[in-house]
Amino acid sequence: MPDGFIVTVIKSFALVNMVMLVFALMTWIERRLIGRFQVRYGPNRVGPGGVLQPIADLGKLLRKESIIPAGSSPVLYLAAPAVSLFASLAVFGVIPFGEQATIPFTDWKIFLYIADVNVALLLIFALGSFSFYGFLVGGWASSSKYSLYGSMRAVAQLVSYEVALTMAVIGVVMMSQSLSLIGIVQAQERDGIWYIVPQFAGFVIYLLASTAEVSRIPFDLPEAEGELVAGYHTEYGGMRWAMYQNAEFVATIAFSALASILFLGGYDGPFLPGPVWMLLKMALFLFLMIWIRSTLPRVRYDRLMIIGWKVLLPAATLNLLVTAAVVVWVD
Repeated sequence: MPDGFIVTVIKSFALVNMVMLVFALMTWIERRLIGRFQVRYGPNRVGPGGVLQPIADLGKLLRKESIIPAGSSPVLYLAAPAVSLFASLAVFGVIPFGEQATIPFTDWKIFLYIADVNVALLLIFALGSFSFYGFLVGGWASSSKYSLYGSMRAVAQLVSYEVALTMAVIGVVMMSQSLSLIGIVQAQERDGIWYIVPQFAGFVIYLLASTAEVSRIPFDLPEAEGELVAGYHTEYGGMRWAMYQNAEFVATIAFSALASILFLGGYDGPFLPGPVWMLLKMALFLFLMIWIRSTLPRVRYDRLMIIGWKVLLPAATLNLLVTAAVVVWVD
């Protein structure tokens, strides 16, 4: 077995476990922050400051009864959450947290990413489109009209906002002239400026569209309890429900990592090591998403589609045209 394959497997295993650990910590951090924003307590009973609350939640979910609804398609019903979680985790295969690092007490060098793909952005959006199948198939296979309505609304929302999201990113691609994430970071080092400055409009569009892509408040209409019971995962419980929630939050972390690379220079920064800068920038983006969730109310579904097609899409198109004109003029 080639050594490169073994190293890739080890790095993948370590990365997935790190992402899962960050996911568990972020569930606690988010609930504590929302408590502060809304002048109330967050989880504070289990462990120091409630930090062991994610472990308690995991124990509760593991003990819940595992059932398969009558009339459902068992194979698809069980596979759908795994598909969504796999697509969210696979994105981190092309996310660079640095270029190279030396293993302590050795002279060995290790790349701080799994793969540097020349078309990494295309791969990320392809994986995002693949995750749609998890929502759609999960709702259809549940043999419930409420789940089916929720899955249709989820796919309609995700497809709508992915258009604006993609166009917001194209401006960065035009400035960096690269689809490689490492190439985009190096382009910002070359130009001496983080792209959030010339692409601030694109960043705002990306922030709003990515919030809708991961179905977070104020765009959590696929899970609107008052209208759909619980959306596409109405018939899911226990760890199967947790896999959907896990996929949603892991996708949020992935979008924060992508935003850090596209607009904030990724692992580029003075004094501190590259991975530290990357994590700090991701934390900033995650904080903005939590702030939005704790502040804004849920929008109506017709307003949701209006924002996507009549506000964000024209704004992204205008930003793209201006960027194209400036790039041509500078060259």
